[in-house]
Amino acid sequence: MSSNFRAANSLPSNVDGAGVRVGLVCGRWNDHITNRLIEGAENALAVHGVAEADVIQVWVPGAYEAPMAAKGLIDSGKVDVVVCLGAVIRGETSHYDFVAGECARGIMDVQLATGIPVIFGVLTTENLEQALSRSSEEDNKGEECVRTGLEMVNLLRSLAKK
Repeated sequence: MSSNFRAANSLPSNVDGAGVRVGLVCGRWNDHITNRLIEGAENALAVHGVAEADVIQVWVPGAYEAPMAAKGLIDSGKVDVVVCLGAVIRGETSHYDFVAGECARGIMDVQLATGIPVIFGVLTTENLEQALSRSSEEDNKGEECVRTGLEMVNLLRSLAKK
């Protein structure tokens, strides 16, 4: 049974990026995909009012290194959110399983340990076609992850004010 229950104290979604300091971490591995994710992220940052001066972009060798770079950005005190972008495409060995799983775990560990949102924007696809689809102009996960990050920053700020 479904209902349309709404809590009396619901907080609205807010993706306003004014004054939000954003770190972008992007893996160079599969750069034919990750460059497309960065373009999508940059578009979303502009659309949602994040100032260019409030963005720090760093590149890492691959997705596996993203959690460490995210932690470094957070420790610098220069960001309110980190968006991690990358592309892990399944191959013929089990390497995919280790990289994708440990990257996801590492990103979650960093955000829970620091209290700063770290967004998992690492594509984990079965093939190149799926990666291209998820980094296209019509459906770009880089854009989606920036919106998620801004929403989480604003949510946490509104909770802190209560």
